[in-house]
Amino acid sequence: MSKVIYGRGYVYSLQYHLVWCVKYRRTVLVDEIEQSLKDILSELCKDHEITIEEMETDKDHIHLLISLKPQHYIPTVVKTLKGHSARRLFKRHSEIKKLLWGGHLWNPSYFIATVSENTEEQVRGYIQNQKEK
Repeated sequence: MSKVIYGRGYVYSLQYHLVWCVKYRRTVLVDEIEQSLKDILSELCKDHEITIEEMETDKDHIHLLISLKPQHYIPTVVKTLKGHSARRLFKRHSEIKKLLWGGHLWNPSYFIATVSENTEEQVRGYIQNQKEK
């Protein structure tokens, strides 16, 4: 069950299932690139006080189960995670650009859903089993 967090004047438990894809659904998130992405996202989330509960990729997309503070604005969080991760991945792995026309790593769209204590275990299991299709 997700943790209830006490802030100054408020109590919250906010979790989201976030998914986004590589542009053109290219098979990019493999081996060192996959690990680099996970490291980058972990660092970004730590810097922005976002907790990653679960994270997994499947070659052309990534799933995250994240916990946020009420002050976070979802579109800004997504823009930050996608934008910074793309820049850092291109810097670390310039070979990715050859697979993508126009130099954009991520598809501009994303999926996000709230997660309740009733669905948390289902979402966790789904994310953990991404590679077992």
